[in-house]
Amino acid sequence: MKTPMKAAEVIHARYTYRLRVSATAAAALTAEWNRCRWIWNECVARSQRAHQMRESCGSAQLDRMLTEARKTTPWLAEGSSVPQQQLIRDFGKSRAKALKDIKDRLPQRQRAGMPKYKTKREADPTLNYTRRGFRLRNDRLHLVGNIVLTVVWSRKLPDEPSSVRVYRDSFGCWWASFVVLGPTEPMPQTGRVIGIDWGVRDTATTTSDDHDLPHAEHGLQAKIKLARYDRMMARRKPKQGQAPSKGYREAKKWRAKTHRKIARQRQESSRKWAKKVVRDHDAIAVEDFRPKFLAKTSMARKAADAAIGATKRALVEMGRKHGRDIRLVHPAYTTMDCGWCGARAKHALPLSERTYNCVTCGAVSPRDKNSARVMLIRAGLNPAGVDGVRPLGAPLREAA
Repeated sequence: MKTPMKAAEVIHARYTYRLRVSATAAAALTAEWNRCRWIWNECVARSQRAHQMRESCGSAQLDRMLTEARKTTPWLAEGSSVPQQQLIRDFGKSRAKALKDIKDRLPQRQRAGMPKYKTKREADPTLNYTRRGFRLRNDRLHLVGNIVLTVVWSRKLPDEPSSVRVYRDSFGCWWASFVVLGPTEPMPQTGRVIGIDWGVRDTATTTSDDHDLPHAEHGLQAKIKLARYDRMMARRKPKQGQAPSKGYREAKKWRAKTHRKIARQRQESSRKWAKKVVRDHDAIAVEDFRPKFLAKTSMARKAADAAIGATKRALVEMGRKHGRDIRLVHPAYTTMDCGWCGARAKHALPLSERTYNCVTCGAVSPRDKNSARVMLIRAGLNPAGVDGVRPLGAPLREAA
């Protein structure tokens, strides 16, 4: 008999909609972003200077800098203070996360990088507004500064939004992402648990064979198209100081559309798999894996095509939405520990060795399956609730 569902909890959720932006509104948003970008670069410069002088550079100092800059710079005071203040908050969070990784002595390849300068050509506009900076009137989004945007309402908002993020993607399209406070949608209890290990051969290997996520290889399937567009752009690349030709712009647009299609395919696969895992399990032990460290290895291309980070994020968000117990597990030594007796191997296993052999209890199992079971043990979950069976060669004993 299934246990009753848990009481609904309140969570924050994002709802993103396409925007129709007029030329006047686009110019106003771009001007607002130029002011915010100047503030971000000033924060980066002051932070670097404070680090060299071994001084503190907290949010209070940056807030005072913004107040003084708005008093002495009329161009800066023409814009709204709401997105400028929110940009300082985002800078403080990014800097605090990087300092925490340094304090925790994480390897360089796994650390969050310190905030860097935002250039005019590479950084896309992103503006954050709190409740006092926007209004919804007649199905339109009104921002401070008399900026009116038409929202394409593909679905209704469940409640009044508390903040909104207005941004432009690499294709020149504008979007509005609303943050709404709403209840969770709890699912019936199943009494089952699952452990998940990330990889590049299979995107996700779990303790249940029915919930493994194979590598979809969306990027590999579009490799021929992308290579063709790259050659077209290389042939039509303008010389320094010349404007790009129409053919170059068309090839660049086709290449960007292909990348957008790949990203949407990955997102769809990740969300469908996450919904299946969350629906069938009460507690989920997930490897807190940071794929950034694979960027400088020979597996970088395949790891990026697997979209491990996006898949993990989709699973965590889906679990929070439906009230499941999501437990993140540190990935250290998960490939060396035995998921049955807990013994640790003396040497790290090379990537070419895909079978784990425990010299202590004699358990023999696929390497990734063993790591997935280790996730359960470290998360404090009872492995008796998984779908796996005793591996070949393991002695008859109760699960640890």
